[in-house]
Amino acid sequence: MGPVSTSHEVEDIAFSSLEVMYTPDSIRRRGWHVWRTIINEFLNSRELIWRLILRDIAARYRQSMFGYLWAVLPSIVTVIVFAALTQSQTIPVAETALPYVAYALWSISVWQLFAGCLSVCTNSLVSAGSLVSKVNFPKEALVIAAIGHPLLDFMIRLVLVAFVFIWYGVPFKAQMIFVPFILLPAILLAIGLSFVLSIINLVLRDIGSILGVTLTFGMFLTPVLYPPPTTWPSSLINILNPLSPVLIASQDVIAYGSLLQPQAFLFSSLFSMLVFLVGWRLFRLTIYRVSTYA
Repeated sequence: MGPVSTSHEVEDIAFSSLEVMYTPDSIRRRGWHVWRTIINEFLNSRELIWRLILRDIAARYRQSMFGYLWAVLPSIVTVIVFAALTQSQTIPVAETALPYVAYALWSISVWQLFAGCLSVCTNSLVSAGSLVSKVNFPKEALVIAAIGHPLLDFMIRLVLVAFVFIWYGVPFKAQMIFVPFILLPAILLAIGLSFVLSIINLVLRDIGSILGVTLTFGMFLTPVLYPPPTTWPSSLINILNPLSPVLIASQDVIAYGSLLQPQAFLFSSLFSMLVFLVGWRLFRLTIYRVSTYA
C-alpha cells in the first residue's frame, strides 16, 4: 500500500497545490463558467485525494483485531439470518432470479456500498476537523476521498460473492464485466447527497445519527433481501427509490446477461448525475460560510 500520509503531510500537499483563494463570492460570481474551475481544481487535487484515501483506510484497520473481516462479517450474518427465516417460511419471499443466498449476498453488498459511501462521506467534514477551517484547498476532496474504504470493503466482499456464486453454480457471463459501470450511478448518488448532508452535518451533528436510522429502514424499502415487487402499490417503492433500478439492473445482468428494465435504469442514472452535480454546486456555494463549525 506504500507509506501513509500523516495529517501534516496532507496539509502540506493541500497548501502546495493551491494558487487561488476560495471564497463564496469568487465561486458564485462565475456563473456557469465555474464548472471549468471546479473540475480543474478537482483534477489538481488528485494527489491530495489519494493521500486522504490511504490515510482513511489505514486509520480504519489500524489496531483492529479482525481487520478486513469486518468488511464481510455483517453481510454473512445478515444473509444467514434471512436465509434461515426464508427457508423456514417465517418470512415468505418470492422466487429470486438467483439462488437466494447468492441473490441476497450480492444485493446486500451493493446496498452496503451505497450506504457506506453515503455515511462516511456525510461525516467526512466533521472527521476532518481543522483541515476544513484552517487549510485552503477544495473541500470536496474530503468528501470524495471518503469513498475509499467503502470501495475497498466492497472489493473484499466481491471475493466472498464470487465464492458463493461458484458454490451455487451461478454461471459467469461476459456481460458481468459491465457491472461496475452499472453501479456507478449509485456511487454518484451517494456522493451527491453527501455533498449536502455533510454541510448540514457540520451545523447539526444529529444528521449522522438520523442517517444511520434512515439507512437501516431504507434497506427494507429496496429489493435487497426480496425480489422487486410487481403489484401495486408495493411496486411504487421501486418507482420512487432511485437506487432500486441500479440494484435491479445489476441483478438482471448477473442472472440474465441483459437489462430487463433499461428505461428505469437510464432514468435513475440521469437522476443520480443531476443529484451529484447539484449537490456539488451547493457544496461549493456553502462550504466557506459554514467551515467555522468544523
